[in-house]
Amino acid sequence: MNTTLLIMAAGIGSRFGTGIKQLEPVDDANHIIMDYSIHDAIEAGFNYVVFIIRKDIEKKFKEVIGDRIATICSSHNVTVDYAFQDINDIPGEFPADRTKPWGTGQAVLAAKDVIKTPFIVINADDYYGKEGFKAVHEYLVNGGKSCMAGFVLKNTLSDNGGVTRGICKMDNESNLTEVVETRNIVKTENGAEANGTIIDMDSLASMNMWGLTPEFFDVLEAGFKEFFEKDVPNNPLKAEYLIPVFIGDLLNAGKISVKVLKSNDAWYGMTYKEDVAAVRDSFRKMLDRGIYKSDLFSDL
Repeated sequence: MNTTLLIMAAGIGSRFGTGIKQLEPVDDANHIIMDYSIHDAIEAGFNYVVFIIRKDIEKKFKEVIGDRIATICSSHNVTVDYAFQDINDIPGEFPADRTKPWGTGQAVLAAKDVIKTPFIVINADDYYGKEGFKAVHEYLVNGGKSCMAGFVLKNTLSDNGGVTRGICKMDNESNLTEVVETRNIVKTENGAEANGTIIDMDSLASMNMWGLTPEFFDVLEAGFKEFFEKDVPNNPLKAEYLIPVFIGDLLNAGKISVKVLKSNDAWYGMTYKEDVAAVRDSFRKMLDRGIYKSDLFSDL
């Protein structure tokens, strides 16, 4: 069965070069986090890669990332394609003075006409580890409709400050019942807390790794229209259409069932500038342990 890796990369920005965290090398071979995600997805069995980007960064994106990835992918019978997120591609009138993008919901919706297979969605600048890709791929090829990789909270925290995490609540069969947005989670001597409340370090967090099918696009599109009717008038400059919030609304309405697939891998993101050194150190350790080869794609 064909399956797609959908990478949300529209937020990379138009200032390529120094200072763009998604392009920060994490190893001595100048691989970025996205290289590792693509490697892990191909290893898990995904055979189609779609980048969601903005049209204005297409040329630079292809120069810095896209063409190199396309060459690697073609040697492994993996196709690379693009979908374009456009701030003007909306089901209503564009609010005056709006500059903020519409969020991850609109980003994924941009791929509606490109994706015809079950797919996994990830952020471009986050490292998810191998386990999540394998679990989601297996779930999708066995006929599953909607799932999410749940990461153990303690494996997602930063040493350099507080983070926001969507903490998952589930029923006895690992079906998602609620994602509780929890702000300012910090590590403590004995675990973690958020604004003075102790947080269970072993709870599962949503890190925006979703497994979905093409049927989801119609639901997502209908939701975007509703978002424009209900949310945008109240907050025209800042309202965002976000995948986790939308899926939460669908759960509350009993319109979707989402299986949570636990991953024990560490998740790495570059929330703070100080995280870069720690992330590079983590990749060095993984290379030393043989989890990856220094010639990254040579083991596929």
